[in-house]
Amino acid sequence: MEEVEVLVEGGKASAGPPIGPALGPLGLNVGEVVKKINEVTKDFQGMKVPVKIIADPATKKYELKVGTPPASALIMKRAGIEKGTGDGNPVGNISIKDVIEIAKMKKNDLLGNSLKARAKEIIGTCVSMGVSVENMKGKDIIKKIDEGEIDIKE
Repeated sequence: MEEVEVLVEGGKASAGPPIGPALGPLGLNVGEVVKKINEVTKDFQGMKVPVKIIADPATKKYELKVGTPPASALIMKRAGIEKGTGDGNPVGNISIKDVIEIAKMKKNDLLGNSLKARAKEIIGTCVSMGVSVENMKGKDIIKKIDEGEIDIKE
């Protein structure tokens, strides 16, 4: 088995570099693989997505493992911003619904053992980027979650 790891723009992979040259020697149908990558990454348009192609050159069979974009990229897309800030001044805002959806997408990459804990991790990332949640500071929204005012269920 051969493994090829590439970073592609969601839904916009092409047969050119880095995919074509990496798959060519393995004898795979590059066009077919690219089409499949675009199908499975279309929900991440405008974001870079890690894709692992696991191929068996003998049988020409392959499997795709698609990662998720970094939490920061998902937050920026939801907030409609190009980049975060390091100075603590707010540059964007997302909803608690956005936080929960991102926490669900990143489930396998986060440490929290509950959706509530993972949502708090995403809020922490928002804080470091200067993105508020429901127009509140991170510590304020986390307090509302801890006090049960905002209920996050699995």
